[in-house]
Parts: sequence; structure tokens; C-alpha cells
Amino acid sequence: MKSRFQMSSMGELTFFLGLQVKQKEDGIFISQDKYVAEILKKFDFANVKTASTPIETQKPLVKDEEASDVDVHLYRSMIGSLMYLTASRPDIMFAVCACSRFQVTPKTSHLSAVKRIFRYLKGKPKLGLWYPRVSSFDLESYSDSDYAGANLDRKSTTGGCQFLGRRLISWQCKKQTIVATSTTEAEYVAAASCCGQVLWIQNQMLDYGFNFMNTKIYIDNESTICIVKNPVYHSKTKHIAIRHHFIRDAYEKKLIQVLKIHTDDNVADLLTKAFDVSRGLIEFRESLRRVTDGTEALLIPTLFILWLDKVSTDSAKLVPLGKVCTALETLKKNTAKGTKCKLKRFP
Repeated sequence: MKSRFQMSSMGELTFFLGLQVKQKEDGIFISQDKYVAEILKKFDFANVKTASTPIETQKPLVKDEEASDVDVHLYRSMIGSLMYLTASRPDIMFAVCACSRFQVTPKTSHLSAVKRIFRYLKGKPKLGLWYPRVSSFDLESYSDSDYAGANLDRKSTTGGCQFLGRRLISWQCKKQTIVATSTTEAEYVAAASCCGQVLWIQNQMLDYGFNFMNTKIYIDNESTICIVKNPVYHSKTKHIAIRHHFIRDAYEKKLIQVLKIHTDDNVADLLTKAFDVSRGLIEFRESLRRVTDGTEALLIPTLFILWLDKVSTDSAKLVPLGKVCTALETLKKNTAKGTKCKLKRFP
């Protein structure tokens, strides 16, 4: 770049627009733990009790017109701070998007939901994104939806995430603009949205000389896959808006391929609904985690877990597993017995 542009070298990149960048020999770690500390102090959450999840599962957010009003400027300021944090924290993406829908007339129940996100951040301040140096460079994507998940208008929620190998590069959480009449329609609309993001990434990567034809999109709904692959525009899909059918065209041109994946293995599910501790959130978070130097990193699309000895992190490797819950149970048993493990493959 110095040969093309007039510039001065300021050393290795460590901080950029609020993002902390740690460049290691085996990869790059991006986090915002300093920013987390700043907003916790700003909104007086530095000494609060922590929460295990960013949003409650049993209490969906509603208009709650009977509740008292809260300071609109405070609520919007808190939401804005959290929205910026989602640049490196996909684990709070759904919760922030759900709370942001009530910025016009926020109530006490909505403010309590936002405060829960801050209490969750207090307990998990150092999560971030890990981009390993040694990894495949294949573009793949995961798509999912939560049918009629929005209580206000019964619209579904679209979730999607894209990976380059084990590197999470893009993720989405958005309420759909239509009211889907079936789970298949909701999943199809989500798949079309995910396909659009994949095509955009493909075009971007062409500028760097990478051609990602036939990108894999993982979907956990068989009917949606059948609609994408079916060349006949039959009557059962006429109610779906034509603008969503471009995914068929992309499939016929072999720009993408759609593959079935089990719901439990679909990481995009974390972006569509709330999870409790007993099911979902811990499993998904563990499947997206790497621990190095005391810092946790959201990481990979498949079910992996990393168990490191506190003494050394240089020999860290990823261990593929069939089920994360099995690994966690075994890990807890070993820890309870006082067994010291540096790196262990669990059954």
C-alpha cells in the first residue's frame, strides 16, 4: 500500500472505531470489552447482579399499555449503545432487536428487558470474535426463522449467519415484513434473505479474486428446500411474494446450494428466539467459543468445544464433538472430580 498511496505506518492495528484487535500468531481476535465496561459505567450497571441470559423466555415483550412510561431519551440511548455492541456480540443480537421495537413509547417492562441485557454483559464482558489463521476458506451460510415470533403483529423473525471456514463474518436478525401463513413460508422468506446476503458477499469477494460459486446454505426445513429445488411454480407457492423467489434463480444458476441441517445444529437459531440456560444458549455459546488468555471468543459454525489448561494456551486445538451437551456434562464431571485436563476429546 505504501507504494501506491502516501501514508505513514502507525504500527500494528490494535484499536479501530471502538473495536479492539488482538493479532496473534494463530489468528485475530476482535472484541469490545473496553466499550462494555464504558457503557456499564455510563448507565450505572458496574455493580449489579449478573444475568445468565440476555432475554427472558417466559415473558415475551408486548406493548404493555397499562405499565408506566419511562424516559424515552434514556431508553433510546441504552438501545443505541447496545446496537453498536452487536458489531462483535451476535449473542445479544436478538435481545437488542426485540427491545429496539419499543423505542417510541417504552414502558417499565421494556426498560427491565434492556437492563437484563446489561446485567448479562456484566457477567460476560469479554466475548468477541475469533478469526483463526489456519482454516478453510469456503463460504457457507445458515438460515432459520421463528414462525410468528413477534407477539405484536405475529410476524416471523429472520435469522442468518455467514462463515468463511470457521470465521463468522456476517449475521442478521430482522423481523419479516410479511405475515407468514405457514412455517414453510417463514423459512422460505428467511432463506431468500440469507441468499441475498450470500450473493452480496460473493460479489464482494470477486474483487479480491475469490469465486464462491455453489455456496452452501444450511436450512432446517425440508419443505423450504423442496420449494427452492422445484422448478415448477405450482399453486402452493403463489401466495409467497415474487420478490422472494429469486433464490430459485440463484439455485438454478448454481450460485448456491441448499442443504438440510438438524435444528439443534443450526446456529442461526440463536438469532431468532430467546433461549434459557437449560436449553440452547449455553450449547450454542459453547459451540461458538474459544477461550484464550481469559478472553472468550465466538467462533465456529459446527459443534465444537475447547477445553484449555489455565497454564498454557499455546497448544490450543479444536475438538469436534457430536453433541455439545454431552461434552459439557463430561466436563462438569471431570471438574467435580478434580481431574486436570489440558486438552481432551469427550465421547
